[in-house]
Amino acid sequence: MRLKRGWRLSNLARIDAGDPVSALRAVPPALARRVGRCDITLLEALEDPSVGSRWRRSASVLEIAVAACEVDPHDVALEILLCLGQAVWEEAPPAEQKAWLKMLREEIDAGVEGEIDEAALAEKRAMLASRTSARSRRRLERYACASFAATLAEYVHSLWHDVTVREGPEHLPAVWLHRRLETLARWFPPGRGYRLFPKTL
Repeated sequence: MRLKRGWRLSNLARIDAGDPVSALRAVPPALARRVGRCDITLLEALEDPSVGSRWRRSASVLEIAVAACEVDPHDVALEILLCLGQAVWEEAPPAEQKAWLKMLREEIDAGVEGEIDEAALAEKRAMLASRTSARSRRRLERYACASFAATLAEYVHSLWHDVTVREGPEHLPAVWLHRRLETLARWFPPGRGYRLFPKTL
């Protein structure tokens, strides 16, 4: 299935691809340009059954593979968006990475303990587990990548359809989530017909 922007989706798992296609259509044009050509393959399973997805750059193409058999199509779509977020972070301009790290530092200094998803929360807790790990550049980079990828996935998710913000000590408070999403909206403005927040907000 050929999508706009030179993107292609191959549904080898033969699942209902409605959600993945809708999610990909919500990807902002500036983000799609940043990614470039993208080939996405839905497989019944990956070689490693403990892994839900993988991605790599091959020449000028971003290749994404997602295990889709017996997985809710909505979750398949989110897994694709997470891969996009990881790839974009690794290739982000230094100024954007610096701005993201500054925002994370401000969250930590404000005592924000939660995160946007479980993977980012695990990386945050690992980084803050000790003074040594808190000073580790490798830990910081792992946390930054996880938080950025998950936030970018949630940003496109919010453009795709209405979402509910989860509350609690393990979740990112709404005010900080709002700040992250606004940052991504400045870097990658929503495409025509899409809106991040309702007009009444």
